[in-house]
Amino acid sequence: MYNSVDLKFKAKKIKLAAFDIDGVMTDGSLTYLPDGTQTKTFNAKDGLGIVMLNTAGFKTAIITAKETNALKERARTLGITKLFMNQKNKILALNEICAEFELNYDEILYMGDDLPDMEVLKTVGLAVCPSDAVDNVKEICDIVTKKEGGKGAVREICDFLLNAHGITFEDLRKPHQQ
Repeated sequence: MYNSVDLKFKAKKIKLAAFDIDGVMTDGSLTYLPDGTQTKTFNAKDGLGIVMLNTAGFKTAIITAKETNALKERARTLGITKLFMNQKNKILALNEICAEFELNYDEILYMGDDLPDMEVLKTVGLAVCPSDAVDNVKEICDIVTKKEGGKGAVREICDFLLNAHGITFEDLRKPHQQ
């Protein structure tokens, strides 16, 4: 998957993977309950991909314009390093990430799917989107996954990133030696 030398070179620099939510970690559907609260459906395989990144030592982040209790709980259960909600200007969150973790833009992978993600996608070292992202986003991304948002796209890119760093599933199952 993604055998280009340039992509592997970019991927080897990545220390933090950041994700949008709607259309990336979900299929983009918005479901409202009678009381007005919103529910979200997440993909378990995508979640395991993020857990594997965390286990391998990568930092992870979510940058989204929304705020829901479902999202807070998902971030908690996955061990997301940094959660940014209500971010209308996502580049501000990206800059905060860089400052807090002493990272350069080229050390960050960002996965987004729509127009509010474009500034961040143009800035990071590895820009990624799901196959069902809007065309404007697909045009500027380094990688367009084979899978759609909420249907394995996140796992696909997590597996690619781990592979680019030479980390296998078996490596992640071994107890860490002190």
